[in-house]
Amino acid sequence: MPDDILFDQQHLWHPYSSMSRPQTVYKVQSADGVRITLDDGRELIDGMASWWSVIHGYNHPTLNAAIENQLQQMAHVMFGGLTHQPAIDLGRQLIALTPAPLQHVFYADSGSVAVEVAIKMALQYWHSQGRPEKNRLLGFMHGYHGDTFAAMSVTDPVNGMHQLFGPILASQVFAPAPATAFGQPAGEADLADLKQLLAQHHQQLAAVIIEPIVQGAGGMRFYSADYLRQLRQLCDDYQVLLIADEIATGFGRTGELFACNHAGISPDILCLGKALTGGYLSFAATLCSSAVATGISDGEAGVFMHGPTFMANPLACAVANASLDLLQQNDWRGAVQRIEAQLQQHLLPSQQLPVVADVRVLGAIGVIELQQPVDMAVIQPALVDAGIWVRPFGRLVYIMPPYVIDNNDLAFLCTRIIDVLKQLYGE
Repeated sequence: MPDDILFDQQHLWHPYSSMSRPQTVYKVQSADGVRITLDDGRELIDGMASWWSVIHGYNHPTLNAAIENQLQQMAHVMFGGLTHQPAIDLGRQLIALTPAPLQHVFYADSGSVAVEVAIKMALQYWHSQGRPEKNRLLGFMHGYHGDTFAAMSVTDPVNGMHQLFGPILASQVFAPAPATAFGQPAGEADLADLKQLLAQHHQQLAAVIIEPIVQGAGGMRFYSADYLRQLRQLCDDYQVLLIADEIATGFGRTGELFACNHAGISPDILCLGKALTGGYLSFAATLCSSAVATGISDGEAGVFMHGPTFMANPLACAVANASLDLLQQNDWRGAVQRIEAQLQQHLLPSQQLPVVADVRVLGAIGVIELQQPVDMAVIQPALVDAGIWVRPFGRLVYIMPPYVIDNNDLAFLCTRIIDVLKQLYGE
C-alpha cells in the first residue's frame, strides 16, 4: 500500500467512516470535465457531480478565471461592517432567480449551516412576534437536512443517520413521508396525518421544513408537487412558516431551476448550497421573505443572532456569480431534459433484473433501488474497475451527473452500472 494511502487510512477521517475499519479510498490526481483521473492513471466517468455540486464539470475555465480574478483583489474580508461587489452581485442574482417573495439573503458556510440559520430565523421570528412558545419544528420521515445539531433534530429520527444523538437533540414533530408519486395529485389519505399533526401542534410549531419534490439522503424519493402545494396552504392556514431545503435540488437538478417551482409555491425561508458555486467552494445561502426579515429585525433583539467568520467570502461569491451566469447562458433546462431522457432510456430496462426493486428518474437524477443493501467493500471497487465513479448507499445505486456530460459518456456510465449489477448479482 502506498505511504500516502496508508497515512490517509491511519489519520484522515472520511464521511461516515471508521478509523478502526477504514474504507478503501482512491487517490485523485486531477479532474477535468466529467472525468476524474486517479493517481494510478485510470480515468473514471463521474456520475456523482461530487454530491450534486459540480454541475458545470471539473476545472471549468470560466469558474477558474472567476477565482483567479477575485484573488487579485482580495481572498477574504470580514462582512461585519464591510461589504463588497461580489456579495452584492450575488444577492441580486439570487433574489432575481428565486421565488418573488424571497427578498433577503444571509450567506453561510455550508448547507448544514444554512439549515441552522433557517431554523434560527424561524425561532427568532416567532419570539419577536411575542410567541416564544412556537419553538418546535415539523419535519418528515425520510427527510435529511444535515449533520449539525439543529439540522439533525429535523432529520428522520428512525431511518436517518443520527439515532445515536436522539436523546440530546431538540424534540421535534415528524409527519409521514409524502407517499404520492411525482406527477400525481395528492389525495386526502396522503395528507391526513400531516393535517392532524398541524392541528394538534401548530401552537408550538415555528416552521415546517421539507426537501421539495426529492427527499435525498433519506432514500432518493420523488413525490407529488400537489403535496407541496397543499403543504404551503396548510402552513398559511395554521400560521406556521415553511422552510424549503433546496440545498440538493436547487439550480436545475430536478428539471426546474428550484424544485419549489414544480408546485408554483414560495417558502418563507429557502436554503441553498451545493451547486451554488459550481462545486468550487463550500458556500451556502438562506433567503427569507420581507415579513420574516422585518419580523426578526423589529423584535426584542433588534438583529438576527448569527454571523459566521467567513460570511460572504469574496472568492465564494465571485465563483457563485460565475456559476449562475454559466447556468443561464448554457441552456441548463435543455441539458437536464436531455439527461433525463437518456437516463430513462438506459436505466429503466434494469427493472427486469431480479436484484432491482425500483428504477426512477427525475431531471438529472437516476436511481436504481435494489432489493437489499449494497456491500460497499464489493461494489465500489467493481464500479471503479468498470471506469466510473458512482457512490451507492443503502439499497440505492444512483447518479446525478454534471450537466455538461455528453450522450456517449452518459450511456457509458449507465451501461457500466448495469453491467456491474449483473456481474455481482446475476441477470
